[in-house]
Amino acid sequence: MPDPVDPFDIQRILIDQFPWTYLGEVAFRTVFMFLVLLTALTISGKREVRQLSIYELVLVIGLGSAAGDPMFYHDVPLSSAVVVFVVMMSCYKLATYISDRNKRISEIIEGKPVYVIEDGRILIDNFDREDLGIDELFSDLRTAGIEQLGQVRVAILEPSGQLSVFQFEPSAVREGLPILPKLYDRRVDQIQTPGQYACRCCGSVMTFNEPTEKPVCPRCQQSSWVLSSKP
Repeated sequence: MPDPVDPFDIQRILIDQFPWTYLGEVAFRTVFMFLVLLTALTISGKREVRQLSIYELVLVIGLGSAAGDPMFYHDVPLSSAVVVFVVMMSCYKLATYISDRNKRISEIIEGKPVYVIEDGRILIDNFDREDLGIDELFSDLRTAGIEQLGQVRVAILEPSGQLSVFQFEPSAVREGLPILPKLYDRRVDQIQTPGQYACRCCGSVMTFNEPTEKPVCPRCQQSSWVLSSKP
């Protein structure tokens, strides 16, 4: 049966049964976990980091654990938590300092702006490299007031994971892929009624003057179409 806890035992509260040199190990563990978290979040992509920078998210995760454990577990000394806070903040300040002054490092860790739409069409190669689903892309566009891709001059996925959308002037809007769910879901693989159709994969618009069986988009080689939306 374990010994009962002696309330307000200063030795236990500050360092428990560990030697004071153990705090050096705590500092090492904190630096190690900072690098692990930073690497994991860098690999995970922009989708996981919305609203916060990677550095801020690492800081929140690290400090959250450091703050929570001493609150609940009597065998986690407060001095260890203080060391974690100091080292995490120091790593954060150092990492952001280096990142702010070295563009290459900043791009590796935080990423760089990526064009995902130009002239009303999805840039398939860029889009496929990003951790962003088509549903999420369309959701962000709809939030920006977009109904069809013919309205979009440029859309850029920012390092923060946010989507910046720049629209054509009203007079320059062209036909495009509808992104409202009810219209986008009206998929056809065979063109039975002549007209203008948009590729559901890349947004390219083509005119079909006669019924066509399983037409292939020359831009992305897909064969899924929907009737395009007019300006």
